[in-house]
Amino acid sequence: MNDAVLALQERFGDRLAVGAAIREQHGRGESYHPGMPPDAVLFAETTGDVAEAVGKCHEHGLPVIAFGAGTSLEGNVSAVHGGLCIDLTRMNRILRISAEDLDCTVQAGVTRVQLNRELRHTGLFFPLDPGADATIGGMAATRASGTNAVRYGTMKDAVLGLTVVMADGSVIHTGGRARKSSAGYDLTRLFVGSEGTLGIMTEAVLRLHGVPDSIVAAACSFPDLESAVRSVVAVIQSAIPVARVELMDEAQMRAVNEFSRTGYPVADTLLFEFHGSPVAAADDMRRVAEIVAGFGGGGFRTASTQEERSTLWKARHDAFYATTALRPGARGWSTDVCVPIANLAACIEGARVALSATAVPATIVGHVGDGNFHVIFAVDPGNARELAEIADVNARLIDLAHSLDGTCTGEHGVGTGKRGYMDREHGEAVRVMRMIKHALDPTSILNPGKVLPDG
Repeated sequence: MNDAVLALQERFGDRLAVGAAIREQHGRGESYHPGMPPDAVLFAETTGDVAEAVGKCHEHGLPVIAFGAGTSLEGNVSAVHGGLCIDLTRMNRILRISAEDLDCTVQAGVTRVQLNRELRHTGLFFPLDPGADATIGGMAATRASGTNAVRYGTMKDAVLGLTVVMADGSVIHTGGRARKSSAGYDLTRLFVGSEGTLGIMTEAVLRLHGVPDSIVAAACSFPDLESAVRSVVAVIQSAIPVARVELMDEAQMRAVNEFSRTGYPVADTLLFEFHGSPVAAADDMRRVAEIVAGFGGGGFRTASTQEERSTLWKARHDAFYATTALRPGARGWSTDVCVPIANLAACIEGARVALSATAVPATIVGHVGDGNFHVIFAVDPGNARELAEIADVNARLIDLAHSLDGTCTGEHGVGTGKRGYMDREHGEAVRVMRMIKHALDPTSILNPGKVLPDG
């Protein structure tokens, strides 16, 4: 056993696990990427625990990987070079809520559902909703967003400040509670999206929002995917402040009906949600209904009660598991790209054409209000030919997104899955990223093998 692991076991006792099952569990997320287990797993309970463990790993040159809920999709948490996995799920305390200032401070292991449950009595909520009940630390690490991003932004907009353990075990605090500052470099946004390669986030100061007086959801079906996407572009260009607008293609609706025992029309579908006063929300919904009707959108169905809305959005949140359930023993391969809204129709149509060339079950879903969409494949993880085929489709989709001024990932992060596209997307800027990485983590112990390509 590694000397660092032995030292950590002596210090942390039963909170340091070396059993094969636990290590396997912590070596993978939800994706098809092969699991790569760490040498040991530490269940941290305080920032001090993390700092002490990272400091010890720094002494011995042992890699360190932060782990939250394990819902990542691009191999973000795999222990490529072994090492210590620091599980932050026991760091699940909500440290402070300031209703007057619309902010809070939480530990990294707090989940978004847990936070919103705690906020119920305050009239506030945390709007970011990636679907899975991810931890705040994991969402910050991948710069996640989700279904509410079109109105409330992504994690880079939600995080005001951070507590971060650096590669040598020292602890820093970035940002703060002030809503704006021009003092120095914006380190908070440097760490948000860094996937644990620059430091381990243990606490976050988050921006909150008031719960709207009225929340109304709606769904409508379209004769084809292009019409649905073009209606979204028209809605966004009309400056109607929709809170959510989600796309689910015909294949996805069929999969959801089978998986969740629902009876939604099997057609290309848009889901909307409107926030505001009762009058404003109703007016926004009326205007959207008029626009989508001009693109063939029909059967505009509304849901105003909490129960009705939950049922409607459950269909969207079940998308990943509904797709993988199409094949016994399948594993989900979910990829995402993001393009400027004006190029969205062309990108999704290109994705449709690419999917027509494969027999692997696949669905399209997306946060189309901000140009971001996902393709979910139900792959046979033991079929090398099939995996190669889907890798080719994925590459073609990313090439298309780049040709349309887009990005290889809108919210999943880079992990191991999309490292190969970083040079193409960022060019000479990758050299600067490597300089930052080397300055903050000179021995490269923090989540090595992720984000930046070799070179």
